[in-house]
Amino acid sequence: MARTMKLRIFRGNSKDGGLQDVSVEANEGEVILDVIHRVQAEQIGDLAVRWNCKAGKCGSCSVEINGKPRLACMTQVASFDEAETVTITPLRAFPVIKDLVTDVSFNYKKAMEVRAYEPPADLKPGEARMQQIDVERSQEFRKCIECFLCQDTCHVIRDHEENKKSFAGPRFFIRLAELDMHPLDTIRNRKQSAQEEHGLGMCNITKCCTEVCPEHIRITDNAIIPMKERVVDVKYDPLRWLGSVIRKREGIN
Repeated sequence: MARTMKLRIFRGNSKDGGLQDVSVEANEGEVILDVIHRVQAEQIGDLAVRWNCKAGKCGSCSVEINGKPRLACMTQVASFDEAETVTITPLRAFPVIKDLVTDVSFNYKKAMEVRAYEPPADLKPGEARMQQIDVERSQEFRKCIECFLCQDTCHVIRDHEENKKSFAGPRFFIRLAELDMHPLDTIRNRKQSAQEEHGLGMCNITKCCTEVCPEHIRITDNAIIPMKERVVDVKYDPLRWLGSVIRKREGIN
């Protein structure tokens, strides 16, 4: 059964813009992306919106709906009251290119700053072996679809533009945690890198990133907090410090 849905959609760019009110038909079973496409087709032909799979797996259609970062393709029309005006705006943490499309290149730059997995030098193709328990420990983090909703809602990035230079954000903390857990990765300073190069210490674990993750990755509990604990162990545990001193004296890496 069709209904008339009232929308308030952002139009403009990072320099100038505002909210435009529209009314559009919404059918039973549709999602917000469907009604955005109908507005685009019938009323605002030049409305810019990024999307691809419409199945919650590409992460392209990230927007803010009533102020909350969400995937437009996974947000049911039926979840809103018929009398409600639904406000749709671009991700606030990133520069607006046009309308609902933002420039998320910040995230790709941060991805390049994370050193890639490095296997043992003597490991030949096809010889890599891992225990199932090691696979399962980091499997959750590989579910990330890079929608960047966690990056958008993180107040360290969202409210403080100056932090972007030194803070990678939750998406890349789960990447660092995954690599740190990998039994074959030969880079030993993942924890130190997370703290000193990627700003792990700036995260105050509010769990807002976990709350908006469409893949239900427990970003805070399973990645950020364990990484913080391991950083503390490395930096402040007196026994570890003594062991590192002894290893250096004896030339042990």
